[in-house]
Order: sequence, then C-alpha cells, then structure tokens
Amino acid sequence: MPPLPPVTKAFLLACVGAFCFFYLFPGLEPWFELWPLTSPFFMPWQVLTYAFLHGGLWHLAFNMLGLWMFGGELERVWGPKRYTQILIASTLSAAVVQLLFTWATGSHSPTLGASGALFGLLLSFGMLFPNRIIVPLIPPIPMKAKYFVAIFGGLELAMGARLFEFGPANVAHFAHLGGMLGAWLLISHWRSSRRR
Repeated sequence: MPPLPPVTKAFLLACVGAFCFFYLFPGLEPWFELWPLTSPFFMPWQVLTYAFLHGGLWHLAFNMLGLWMFGGELERVWGPKRYTQILIASTLSAAVVQLLFTWATGSHSPTLGASGALFGLLLSFGMLFPNRIIVPLIPPIPMKAKYFVAIFGGLELAMGARLFEFGPANVAHFAHLGGMLGAWLLISHWRSSRRR
C-alpha cells in the first residue's frame, strides 16, 4: 500500500486526536458539534469543527476507513490544494444542508462526524473513476464505482425521507447528501472552467 498523502493523513490524525481528546474532556465537545441555528449553542465555527468529532468508535472507524479508501487516491490525483478544497466544500455544504434540515423540521439535536466530507469524497471518486471496480463491505459484491455511488446516494435519500429505516435513528442522511452536493458543484465548476 502506498503511504497516505499529507492532507489525508493530517485529517485522519486530527479526527483520531479529537476523538481521544473529547473522550478525556467530554464537557467541551458541545462547543464544537454542529447545533441547529435556532439553538443557543450554535456557533459559527461549528460548520467546520463538527467534522472532526465522532459519536463512537465505530463511527470513527467507518469514516476513517472511507477516508483511507477514497481520500488517498483522490489527493494523489488532484494534489493537496484541490483535495483540501473538495474536503472543505463537502464539509461546508453538508453543514448548510443539515442546518436547513434541522431548521425545517424543528430538530434540536446536534450533528457531528466527517460523514458529509466522506460522502463528498465518495461522489468525487465515482466522478473521476466511474468504471473502477470496488468491493464494499456491505454487501461484498464487486461493482463499478458509479453504481456504488448511485446506490449509496439513493439509500441516503430514501432513509432521509424515512421511506425505510436501517441502522441508527440519529444519522444525518441529508448532511451526507449535502456533502455529495458540495463535491458535485465544485467538480462541475472545475470542469466548466477548464472548457473555457
């Protein structure tokens, strides 16, 4: 396996470090979670800091696995500057969509996790390598990246719309879709700028 490139490694270490820090000092974590706009706990910096926090070891492990699977290769293709831009765009767009969702539904729960950024990387991988064969953990069936991305996006939309339930009830499905939206918008902008 090639070594992780610098931005991917830094993001991974920052997430693991934050998990360990807030395990020791849990009273500080609410300051960095993404609270709804109507909450007195909302602070502007939370639109970025929430991505470094995770709700448990499995949440952290799955997100870091996704970062390792997709992030390293994308950073090697794009370089650190563009890769950082896609991470930030996905994180911010996931936050914006989640804030709109919590405002519309009247939710008072905070959001945390790098999943929005990871879904942005997943969409980016599917756009750059649509015919690359990947084998997901569940189900372990080889498929082209473009189909994998479409299936995951469709599942997130269906679960967000509560057409069916799978997994924990407190998953921010629309934040995941927001991360995909941010990546798609930025990649589309890059491609249209290149054609001019």
